[in-house]
Amino acid sequence: MRLTPILTALFAAVTLALPAAAQDCVGQNLFERMPPERLTELHAAAEGVPYRHGLFWQAEKGEQRVTLLGTYHFADPRHDLTMEHFGPEIDEAALLMVEAGPEEEAKLAEAMASDPSLLVDPEGPTLPERFSDVEWRSLSAALEARGLPAVIASRLRPWYVAVMLGVSPCMMRVIEEKGDPGGLDHLLVERAEAAEVPVRALEPWDTVFTLFAGMTSKEEEDMIRAAMPAAEYADDYAVTLADAYFSGDSWLIWEFGRFDAYDNSGLTRAEVDEQMRLAQEKLMDRRNESWIEPIEQAAAEAAGQGKGVVIGFGALHLPGEHGVLRLLENRGWSISPITVEGIGDGG
Repeated sequence: MRLTPILTALFAAVTLALPAAAQDCVGQNLFERMPPERLTELHAAAEGVPYRHGLFWQAEKGEQRVTLLGTYHFADPRHDLTMEHFGPEIDEAALLMVEAGPEEEAKLAEAMASDPSLLVDPEGPTLPERFSDVEWRSLSAALEARGLPAVIASRLRPWYVAVMLGVSPCMMRVIEEKGDPGGLDHLLVERAEAAEVPVRALEPWDTVFTLFAGMTSKEEEDMIRAAMPAAEYADDYAVTLADAYFSGDSWLIWEFGRFDAYDNSGLTRAEVDEQMRLAQEKLMDRRNESWIEPIEQAAAEAAGQGKGVVIGFGALHLPGEHGVLRLLENRGWSISPITVEGIGDGG
């Protein structure tokens, strides 16, 4: 197994906080077989979230102009429409910003390959010791399906296990074969590099290692338990979430994960809600807040050149009271949707 493309994919998965699929992987959209009353519950839970609908947005403040693209980090032919629309804009931009650029991905892969303790806990209790026999059998089977033998998986750090469960076995095989997740972020970077437009990261390369710091043992274990339901039918789950992304309803993805964990994780609703709160805080809210200053700095620099900035990051960073759009709005930016036919708009 070649480590670098797999680690790149895992970094993408954890920064998006979603299970992942590729166009080569086949599954069923679970919304299509969901009872109508549960679908109604999902929509009700997502109702009222600021900027819930939409993938592509324009933010303006005086002479400053930023195009914000909510991305899906894995390959899909529907990305072609996005690139047709925004490719020329990238060509003329002063700067492209993404969560992690090529330099950051290379540093991450090098660090994880050279320092096993980043992924493996050599001293603490093993996962079989932390979970019941039934839980460990299910967990080890899911990890073996993703290329990790139980003897190795038993000492993995919980955050890494949770991320592994979010990438379907099919997707792992596709990445291994192709050497690249092929997501929208990489397409944006390729276009920028071809046009000699600078690429800048929104955050340091080692951000992933700080996201889960300070979690208690129970929080770590429940994080894995909450991730297990989707791992049982990963291809179906991932196809469902990809379709939801391209429909432009990104927050429905988040609530789908919550209700799936309610039904299938074995955790109480309160425990699931706490896991969702922690995940939102660590994977999205804190990072969103840290991105605003570099976004505004880049926009000011670009305006001085008479140009704009294009920024791509996981779609779930857009909506919500602590989403990037609301944070910019609160700082005096005017936010408007951009419609791309066939994908979903900012409505």
